[in-house]
Amino acid sequence: MSVGLTHYLVLSAILFAIGLYGVFAKRNAIVILMCIEIMLTAVNITLVAFSRFVTPAALTGQVFAIFILVVAAAEVAVGVAIIMSIYRRKKNIEADKIDLMKW
Repeated sequence: MSVGLTHYLVLSAILFAIGLYGVFAKRNAIVILMCIEIMLTAVNITLVAFSRFVTPAALTGQVFAIFILVVAAAEVAVGVAIIMSIYRRKKNIEADKIDLMKW
């Protein structure tokens, strides 16, 4: 039995669902960032799998996955910096307790 496109898509859907659940269910800002990273990883798996099985000669899926990894790294750097700044000010990083943008 070989691993086909369906297997990768099911794995990607499961990872994306876990990440989506974490974003909506968790209150800790660090955990929410980690769940967003899980969702981006699921998208990368899908892109690479489609690139491998649909157009194996072109490397478009791999190139897009590299771009997503770069954007994800920048997102984590900015997100952690914002969370550290909020923690220094409020001593709390629960997402529902952060109200710095309110009047």
